[in-house]
Amino acid sequence: MAAKHNLDCSHIPFDMPERKSTLHQNWINLTFMHWKIDPKALQPYIPEGLEIDLFNGDAYIGAIPFTMEKVRPRGLPWLPFISTFGEFNIRAYVTKDGIPGVLFLTLDAQSRVTCFHAPRSYGLPYRYAKCNVHVESEDHYTWTSRRKDGGLSMIGTTKKAGPVERASQGSLEYFLFERYSLYTWHKGKLMRAYTHHLPWQYCVAEVEVESNTLLDSFDLGVQDSLRPEHIHMSSGVNVQTWSIGPVEVI
Repeated sequence: MAAKHNLDCSHIPFDMPERKSTLHQNWINLTFMHWKIDPKALQPYIPEGLEIDLFNGDAYIGAIPFTMEKVRPRGLPWLPFISTFGEFNIRAYVTKDGIPGVLFLTLDAQSRVTCFHAPRSYGLPYRYAKCNVHVESEDHYTWTSRRKDGGLSMIGTTKKAGPVERASQGSLEYFLFERYSLYTWHKGKLMRAYTHHLPWQYCVAEVEVESNTLLDSFDLGVQDSLRPEHIHMSSGVNVQTWSIGPVEVI
């Protein structure tokens, strides 16, 4: 337990901030789609000072449709019609000073508040889009995202195809899921934010992807954006995040 927030961090492989977190939120009804890519294709998207994190010498790109639920500052209530919204992101896997994290190439979200605030406060590349994840059942999601400007979209369905699991250390799933920081380039500096949640519970899944021009808009050498190589789904996690800061400061 860290001194000021009383969170169990024993599953996190690096030191977390001792100060209290700033935001609470839930990430729910997630589909994880991943493709192996050439690190050289990803390198132009990586800010100075960051390294691409590799699994057995390979880089990966993820496309994740899900719902952000009950987003609110610590100590304040969540607000109906504002605090819950669809988000579809494209993310890469990076590391700095032994701390693995994620780097978002885009975060498309149906929240004008978030799309205004997050780029200015965090440097996160949010773009407004009509985003929705519909839960047909606990084993079946449908998801649709389309930008008003340009029409980039991600549309498909997810169905459960295996039992609920937790990732074991050294596995590809551990590499993809168990990340408790994010990186961004903001105000001329490489920045890091820390994120706390319990270890992911997920299952192998199947998808039918109708459109994925959101991923296609990045020149990453993905041969078929409608056929992910690795597919998982999760009901989600409860999350606390800390304010962003230069990577030298914890």
